[in-house]
Amino acid sequence: MIEPAELGLLDGFERALINDRLHLVYQPKISLSDGTLKRVEALVRWEDPDLGTVPPSRFVPLAERHGLIDEMTRWGMDTAFRQWKSWHDHGLECELAFNISALSLRALAFPDLVSDYCERYGMPPSCLVLELTESATQPLVTLMDTLTRFRIKGIGLAIDDFGTGYSSLMQLRQLPFSELKIDQFFVADACYNKDSRAIVESIIDLAHKLDLSATAEGVESQEQLQLMKDLGCDIAQGYRIARPLEGEKLADWNKIWSKSWSELVSN
Repeated sequence: MIEPAELGLLDGFERALINDRLHLVYQPKISLSDGTLKRVEALVRWEDPDLGTVPPSRFVPLAERHGLIDEMTRWGMDTAFRQWKSWHDHGLECELAFNISALSLRALAFPDLVSDYCERYGMPPSCLVLELTESATQPLVTLMDTLTRFRIKGIGLAIDDFGTGYSSLMQLRQLPFSELKIDQFFVADACYNKDSRAIVESIIDLAHKLDLSATAEGVESQEQLQLMKDLGCDIAQGYRIARPLEGEKLADWNKIWSKSWSELVSN
């Protein structure tokens, strides 16, 4: 039996899906080698007239528990891919990162669905990176066929929040990921805590030795941005670079950011 509080939230979420009350914002990710826009991560938001702002940490697990995650994923892909096409048509080149649930990977046809979206909107598969949380990597070993099909199609796969969940070197070797995202806890602490810095350095080194790219999450200060660059991290995202933006604001942000990069970091 569903608890009354969850039932109310579920009813609100179902109405949000039907009435188009969900929306996406996009957080820029930059290349730390030259500061250029590399990719944007699509992030789903829910502003409810009765419930107020409901965080993804509440409604995503809700969608997973009640069989709504696939519907939300299809809505999100359609919205994000359409936005990417608009950027592309106006000369703004970037890749797209999109978060998916491990539950969606149980369907062997899911890679074909994603590939169809790429074809529909004219997105090269190499411009798409699907992100999964590290906590999902243990069951993902049983979904190797689905994950491998993504990589065969040229679509990237990233482990989000790396360093905080379940993982092992054997699993990392087995799973066909292309990117590790360093959890923001370690990034935030790396400037002041030698242990956190050592962990960040080790993850970057591990990623590169496995031919993966490394992304620093939650870069919120100038010092963190410079340190991630100095440590050889490939990509960075966080409030020091940009907060999540509405899609139509990305081009203006990019112009401002491009002019300021050379003043932000030392060579």
